[in-house]
Amino acid sequence: MPTDSSFLTPQAALIYAMITTSAVDRKISDNELQRTGLIVRHLPVFASYEHDWLVREAQDCGKVLAKPGGLDRVLALIDASLPEHLRETAYVLCAEVAAADLEIKPEERRFLDLLAAELEIDQLTCAALDRGARARHQKA
Repeated sequence: MPTDSSFLTPQAALIYAMITTSAVDRKISDNELQRTGLIVRHLPVFASYEHDWLVREAQDCGKVLAKPGGLDRVLALIDASLPEHLRETAYVLCAEVAAADLEIKPEERRFLDLLAAELEIDQLTCAALDRGARARHQKA
């Protein structure tokens, strides 16, 4: 688990972002967990990581979130740990996880807004990334 002065690997920061998106409404759905697992198994940024690693990072994230000021701490860790070229990636992965249930809950929307502000992603870019994530989760 990270300490106050530590950084995460960029991959761990992406996991923290996705897990926090799932957890902000106090209920992590099976769809959200499945989507996170699929993302980690299929995206090149996670190519060298094992499933056990995902579980450990998710548990560590939960421990940080459970502490007072945990959400702010997670946002700061994500911001400090992500290189510029992975900031939009973090946002779109969170949008994917939020859209997995075909409904973005208000708490998830608020977290996405906080994440975008923390990572300095403009509203137009966020809207495009949100729309793409929703479009990929539509049913026939």
